[in-house]
Amino acid sequence: MHPEPLFHVFGQGVYAYGICMAGGILVCFGFLLITMWYKNFNEEATDKVLLIGLFGTGFGIFAAMLFQSVYNYIDNPSAGFQLGGMTFIGGLIGGVGSFLAVWNLYIYVIAPRAKSRLLTNNMNAGLTDALPFIPIGIALAHAFGRLGCLFAGCCYGVRATDGVWGLPCKAYSDLLYVPTQLYEMIFLFVLAAVMAVLYFELKHYYNFGVYAIAYGAWRFGLEFIRGDERGEIFPGALISPSQFWSIFMVLLGVGYIFLQIFVLSKMMKHPELQPRIKKDKKPTQEKEA
Repeated sequence: MHPEPLFHVFGQGVYAYGICMAGGILVCFGFLLITMWYKNFNEEATDKVLLIGLFGTGFGIFAAMLFQSVYNYIDNPSAGFQLGGMTFIGGLIGGVGSFLAVWNLYIYVIAPRAKSRLLTNNMNAGLTDALPFIPIGIALAHAFGRLGCLFAGCCYGVRATDGVWGLPCKAYSDLLYVPTQLYEMIFLFVLAAVMAVLYFELKHYYNFGVYAIAYGAWRFGLEFIRGDERGEIFPGALISPSQFWSIFMVLLGVGYIFLQIFVLSKMMKHPELQPRIKKDKKPTQEKEA
C-alpha cells in the first residue's frame, strides 16, 4: 500500500494508483489492437474503434467521478456538490454509453453525408464484430485498476481482521483488513481468461453478456464485505449504489445475449473470413548506369 505520491512532476504528485490505471488502459488498447490485427480488421476499422474508444475512456473517467460525486451529495447534501472520487460502474456506464452514442452518430449520421474520405465508412468490420472481445480488454484494464486500489488503500474490506488473509490495505491505518481489492483483481483476470477462451477457442460471440452477468453478480456479492463508504443511490436505500447498478448489469447482460442471437449476429461482417489485404509496395526505381 502506498497512498502517498511516488514522485512529483512539475509539482504534481504521481501516485501508484494513477500508474496502475494508466497501465491498465495501455494493456486494454494494446490487446484490442493486436486482436483487431489478428481478426483482419482493416486499418480504417481499427483506427475508428480505437479513436472512439479513447473518447469513451476519457468520458468514462469523467462519468466515474460524476457518479461518485452525486452519491456523496445525496448522502451528505450539507457538504455541497464536489467533483471528486470515482466509482467503476459509473465509469463503465459513461464509457460504454458514450462509445455507443458516438459510434452510432458516425455510422448513421456523419458517414452517409460525409464528402471527406476520412469520414466515409470503408470499414470491413462493424461494432458487432468488436463487441465479443472488447469486454476482455475492459476486464484487463479493470484488474489493473483494482491493483491501484490496493496501493491507494481504498475499496478495502468491511472490518479489521486478525486472520491470515488480512492485509494492510486501508490507507493510513495499521490494522489488517480483508483485501477485497485483491479478490476482485484476481476475479477479473480469471474472467478475462475465460472470455478469451470462449472467444478465440470456442468462437463464442456473447462475451459482452457474459461480462455483464458475471461481473454484476460478483460485484453485488462483494459489496457485502466491502467497507469503504461511497454514498447512497437514494436516501434510505437498503443496497449500495454499486449493488443497484449490478442488478441492472445482470439484466442488461441477459438482454444482450438474446439481442446477439436474434439481431446482432446477422449484422456481423466476420473480417477474419475475408481475404487479408496486403499493402502495395512502392516500385523501386532502377538506378541509371
